[in-house]
Amino acid sequence: MKKQKSFIFKCSACGHEEAKWLGRCPNCGEWNTLIETPAAGQSGGGSFAGGRGRSDGGPQYFPLSSVDPQTGIRISSGIPELDRVLGGGIMKRSAILVGGEPGIGKSTLLLQAAGASETKGRILYISGEESAGQVRMRADRLGLKGDRIEICCTGRLEDIELILEAVKPVIVIADSVQTLHTDEAGFIPGTVNQMKFCSYELISWVKEHDAALFLVAHVTKEGVISGPKTLEHMVDTVLYFEQTDGDSRFLRAAKNRFGSVDEIGIFMMGEQGLTMVEDPSLLFLVAREGDLPPGVATAATLEGTRTLLVEIQALTVPAKGAMSRVFSDRIDSARVSRVAAILEKHLNLRLSDQDIYVNVAGGIRITEVGLELALAGALYSARTGIPLPPRTAIAGELSLAGEVRPIKRLSGRIKTARSLGFEGFLAPWTDPPESSGEVIAVKDIKSAVKSLFTGNAP
Repeated sequence: MKKQKSFIFKCSACGHEEAKWLGRCPNCGEWNTLIETPAAGQSGGGSFAGGRGRSDGGPQYFPLSSVDPQTGIRISSGIPELDRVLGGGIMKRSAILVGGEPGIGKSTLLLQAAGASETKGRILYISGEESAGQVRMRADRLGLKGDRIEICCTGRLEDIELILEAVKPVIVIADSVQTLHTDEAGFIPGTVNQMKFCSYELISWVKEHDAALFLVAHVTKEGVISGPKTLEHMVDTVLYFEQTDGDSRFLRAAKNRFGSVDEIGIFMMGEQGLTMVEDPSLLFLVAREGDLPPGVATAATLEGTRTLLVEIQALTVPAKGAMSRVFSDRIDSARVSRVAAILEKHLNLRLSDQDIYVNVAGGIRITEVGLELALAGALYSARTGIPLPPRTAIAGELSLAGEVRPIKRLSGRIKTARSLGFEGFLAPWTDPPESSGEVIAVKDIKSAVKSLFTGNAP
């Protein structure tokens, strides 16, 4: 029977543990800091204090209170927008799946993160689609130093495992998961079995070696990640990279075990790669002089912890067929139809014989309920031809009864609007009311329309 090791090697600088001695700590990069120490919980045969189980190395169990919480610390990627979406940074022992359209910038984003990440450990970039020279050309164009980045251009799992054991990286990037293959799962890369088997092996390795894994994934024509749905269940975080008609890119989390899925990362693609947008609201507002055209309203919405001011554009034209239609890809068409029905019911504004077109400037997709009052103002303005007051922001949720319901973080929305030079703000009624000076609080859609279109708004 194989004798169980009673000693481990622990880094005196960062506390990282290894089963055998290494000259350099793979986590912090310091030399000659691994010191031989007794393994914790030897009486129970586990690696955690208080571990219990068989002495022959069989399945073990231990109290949750004995687990060291430091095993879940985060690593900063060096890109604040990426850290925001991940929930504060790259969680150790986690697997992150990144999907997006071809050419949107997935490889560029991860290569920039590899060069800017705040860790002294090694980073392994596994490229199954590009040669080492092509990756180096991109790194030079982005101005990255590749001193800490090790690259291997292969998709064969057996070769990758050998490199992992030799390099001991802190961050592993596999580009892409569709190129991984092993003889144990068949001979054709990209199959369901290949993706599941290879991904499971890589995920298991990073969880055992205190590292983090990024998996780049292709998407289908429908925009969902190609391959088995099980792949999304296996990983801890699923990120989607979205592109608008221009150079802006949006990074969203569809799943995140270690943070919120409401955050959004905003980038601009240029010659120097992806750059962060310092003031996102300026990206979604159209610079104009004078009055607004009919059908345009400014909504103060939330994206996670950040307040964005976006321009909502609406257009109504007589229906071309027997039934009216709603054309909206940035705001859910069902929400547009619901707001139109509220206007028709409570204001006698006929919209059932109109085709409705709704757009959001900048191409961002909005799901927050606080945009409904601004959407109602844009639809009313488009149908009547009366423009809204300039430099006025709107936020509020509409009920089917025509009431304007309170929304969260109203004070933060008002503060953001003021910082961008907006003189007026239409908001829901609160108790006590927040109407003060340029802020007008309303209780229902009738009073909101009266404040906007009868000159009562600032």
